Amino acid sequence: MWGVPAAAHLYHHVCWMFGAALTVLLSITGVPVRSGDAGFPKAMDNVTVRQGDSAILRCTVDNRVTRVAWLNRSTILYTGNDKWSIDPRVVLLANTKSQYSIEIQNVDIYDEGPYTCSVQTDNHPKTSRVHLIVQVAPQILNISSDITVNEGSTVALRCLATGRPEPAVTWRHFTGKSHRFVSDDEYLEITGITRDQSGQYECSAANDVSAPDIRKVRVTVNYPPYISDTRNTGASLGQKGILRCSASAVPLAEFQWYREETRLANGLDGVRIENKDHMSILTFFNVSEKDYGNYTCVASNKLGNSNASVILYGPGAIHNRSSSASAAIAATCLWCSILYSLTTF
Repeated sequence: MWGVPAAAHLYHHVCWMFGAALTVLLSITGVPVRSGDAGFPKAMDNVTVRQGDSAILRCTVDNRVTRVAWLNRSTILYTGNDKWSIDPRVVLLANTKSQYSIEIQNVDIYDEGPYTCSVQTDNHPKTSRVHLIVQVAPQILNISSDITVNEGSTVALRCLATGRPEPAVTWRHFTGKSHRFVSDDEYLEITGITRDQSGQYECSAANDVSAPDIRKVRVTVNYPPYISDTRNTGASLGQKGILRCSASAVPLAEFQWYREETRLANGLDGVRIENKDHMSILTFFNVSEKDYGNYTCVASNKLGNSNASVILYGPGAIHNRSSSASAAIAATCLWCSILYSLTTF
């Protein structure tokens, strides 16, 4: 059986807690609540913490306070030294004549919201509120997979991220050792993509809570072969002669060599054909008179083909080392002829 003094104490304590909770409810719904003397200390301003950290809520009190409690909305967390919350993360830090503080450990998003310090002074309840703000590090939840397309296609990339505050999403394009900014949106659309736009695209989600979350998407652009380098080569009779043909293509080009209408076979008639990546090498191990002449290099993949002529010539023959050089010299000679005729006119 409770004694009369103990029962009375419990009755007054429960009544005060009910009143404190009712006061909080009224303050939330917009009904004014007495805040006490103008000089009476209040709780902290807004408290901002990162998800996973600890939040400390402090309420400054003085010797006029007879009872004190912390509430989250209408839920009582602590009254004095007594814990009402069943959450093990909520602990009492200080209950002194000057301060009443609690700590919420390993804060999560659902902890965000208003907290109220309720005190009893001279039989008048007073409240002070603090708002807990939980920040969340950026996290990319959904990003496009690596993609392979043909040149000229439209490419749409997505990068969906979450965080508090809402993270800013940016895209950058990496080609070799260089990179450039391409978009500041979750969605990136590339219309009529070119081979120069292939490579890695990096999505970054940042909100200053922690380091940005970064993910990458590789975009491969297929295009037909383009023969970028062929060189005419001279070789003496009985010596080794080498013709080279380079082609840029995705997927890699397959090479074939022709002499007029006849396709050359590797290992026959004293020739060897070596194909490696972007290069094809035609080797004559023992050059004879019949080997001199024009050869055609053909590079092909599933998107198309390209061809170029390469000449193997003997000593004393005048040949330029590349077709581009031939064109340049021919143009120079033409201008020389024109200038000469103008000066003699």
